[in-house]
Amino acid sequence: MDDATARRTAAQHPAAPPATPATGPGAAGPDTTEPPGTGTPVPEPYLTELAAGVHAFIQPDGGWCLNNAGFVTDGDATLVVDTAATERRARLLRRRIAETGAPAPRTVVNTHHHGDHTYGNGVFAPEATVIGHASCRRELLAAGHQLHAVWPEVAYGDIRLTPPEVTYTDELTLHVGDTEVRLIHPGVAHTTGDTIVWLPRERIVFAGDLVFHGGTPFLFMGSLAGSLRALRTLRALDAVTVVPGHGPVTGPEVYDGIERYLRFVGRLAEEGRAAGRTPLETAQEADLGPFAELAESERLVANLHRAYVELAGAAPGVPLDPIAGFGDMAVLNGGVPMACHA
Repeated sequence: MDDATARRTAAQHPAAPPATPATGPGAAGPDTTEPPGTGTPVPEPYLTELAAGVHAFIQPDGGWCLNNAGFVTDGDATLVVDTAATERRARLLRRRIAETGAPAPRTVVNTHHHGDHTYGNGVFAPEATVIGHASCRRELLAAGHQLHAVWPEVAYGDIRLTPPEVTYTDELTLHVGDTEVRLIHPGVAHTTGDTIVWLPRERIVFAGDLVFHGGTPFLFMGSLAGSLRALRTLRALDAVTVVPGHGPVTGPEVYDGIERYLRFVGRLAEEGRAAGRTPLETAQEADLGPFAELAESERLVANLHRAYVELAGAAPGVPLDPIAGFGDMAVLNGGVPMACHA
């Protein structure tokens, strides 16, 4: 891979600041691991049963590369929602599924193309069919080994890139026994190829990275306006339980905080652009207020890059300059290298 390609690939999934210790199941004792070179204990993933045959696989502390997954089973068939950033974590997900008595998965659904949600697909394929939005497939193939380019020191294991082999464009309905699983594309939002996984009978939604619970939303590869539309789509489902892409399981009240943040970004972008300030200058001068409590706050400047181009009339999801965007994030992060804790 040449340097230019490496930089483009790295931008598909940027690095992160050191994680803060998490609490909850698996947060201490033998289930706590320490990523090489970080000195920061990271709790092991754990399962949460949401309904009969429906589980979330939660990876504390929800920072970069520590995404959530889940699965649906009726005892005869199993569908997995997303995988993990490393072979070890994907195999742990597979083992946790087996420990519940569920059969080996026959279907994997990806909520979008980022490596933390897709790198582990190969642990389940070819026995399982991978399904995702058409743009998820395109972006995954274009990104390649995206995480390796950013964090080459991470022990990823044997990562065989496995893009969706079945794709859809608007909606697709699957069935796991009597459980209906609806795949809904909300338009360009977090990425160009997002999928909402909705279980109408159980009123459970796997939102992917349309929802960060406790973390800062990330729009650089998607759309600010589209993310607001995606929230309207999520609200209309009337879910009781929301599995975010990162962070603990929550309820629909999480949408309110995300919407407030997105509108905050929009106002900052309008004011900063009108004053002739760059996205970095606007971010550096911003008072985060209540949003200062969100992890990964350096994402603000990347989100402003997206909001600025949308104010200029650019189409949702149009590629942005990754060197400018991620370089500004590093500056806003105080120049401290951001870490992957997978």
